[in-house]
Amino acid sequence: MKRIVVLTGAGMSAESGINTFRDADGLWEGHDVMEVASPQGWYNNPDLVLDFYNQRRKRLFEVSPNKGHELLAVLEQNYLVDIITQNVDDLHERAGSKNVIHLHGELLKVRSTQHEHLVYHWEKDLLPGDLCESGSQLRPHIVWFGEAVPLLEKAIEITASADILLIIGTSMQVYPAASLINYIGSHTPIYFIDPKPNISARDFNNLTVISEKAVKGMERFIELIN
Repeated sequence: MKRIVVLTGAGMSAESGINTFRDADGLWEGHDVMEVASPQGWYNNPDLVLDFYNQRRKRLFEVSPNKGHELLAVLEQNYLVDIITQNVDDLHERAGSKNVIHLHGELLKVRSTQHEHLVYHWEKDLLPGDLCESGSQLRPHIVWFGEAVPLLEKAIEITASADILLIIGTSMQVYPAASLINYIGSHTPIYFIDPKPNISARDFNNLTVISEKAVKGMERFIELIN
């Protein structure tokens, strides 16, 4: 079977009703991203950070995977499919995708502030005083600005093995995730789905741009590879 490696960003989940990571004004759900997505923001106001992610977690239970997520899962019938996502929601998994790497963490997990390996599944509000088994405060299991991306090396290895690279709903501006495209083979076909694509065939060999949102773009992609 051929291996399709899929890189997904906020545009993948936008049609499910999850707001994109940054609006045009640089805010995330009305907040300066450095207030809610950085170690300094956590240090300055942990209550704000906890409340912010509690609200995002609640929102996650109000939405469902869209047809784009579902079509990615269907691809597994005929291809080996690995999804590397910048999204912190679980919509890929809920749609049925089996192999998903979350580069930037997961809303439904929390971890110890002192022991990074202590990670727990978490569906309720996370509050001050919620502690890990070693007695340290728990924090959202999110990779914040300025923090290392623990799964990056694994993502690079998977991307390098792609027979087809599919990119959906990401500006390719957030690093190190955007650098993954540089690890594919020189003749590997690239499909880029985005309503406002900011890369073109001048930038990469073997690039096909599909100027659509995720759902229509996935329908078109499937037509092209079949």
